[in-house]
Amino acid sequence: MNLSGKLSQYFEDLSIETETIRHPAFFTVEEGRTHKAEMPGGHSKNLFLRDKKKIFYLVVAWCDTAVDLVDLGKRIGAKGRLSFGSADKMAEILGVEPGSVTPFALIHDGASEISRVIVDERFMAFDRVWFHPLKNTASTSIAPGDLLLFIEACGHEPIVMDLGTSQDAKSSEA
Repeated sequence: MNLSGKLSQYFEDLSIETETIRHPAFFTVEEGRTHKAEMPGGHSKNLFLRDKKKIFYLVVAWCDTAVDLVDLGKRIGAKGRLSFGSADKMAEILGVEPGSVTPFALIHDGASEISRVIVDERFMAFDRVWFHPLKNTASTSIAPGDLLLFIEACGHEPIVMDLGTSQDAKSSEA
């Protein structure tokens, strides 16, 4: 069974309802905005990060949250500055390519190398939240509580926290 088939089966085994919508590939939040306009709910940007000790983190942020990596690193006890993990490590640990980072990749066997999974508390306000189902040619919606259940079922204790200020709020303050 391929990884996407395994993901679908895992959702079914956990009694998690999802909806998947196919769309052209996009690699950034901005590229995806027009496609996601027809998908109600919270949309994401997902960051595969590491610190200087090569401890890996997955950050699941609302698309409009401005994540301060220096502040986040201090708050989660990272050793040194947080930086983005390489594409090779991403493929090894999460089994995905750049542009396809998703909390659903925690189903990958290598994801045990992720030290912490941090989820933006802003997602908890939405009925549905959207993530790529391991490839950036589709988006899958899930209830926020089911997202946390999924992360736990993959062997990680999600840390729900305020990840920063909204980019919209920042621009309105200027």
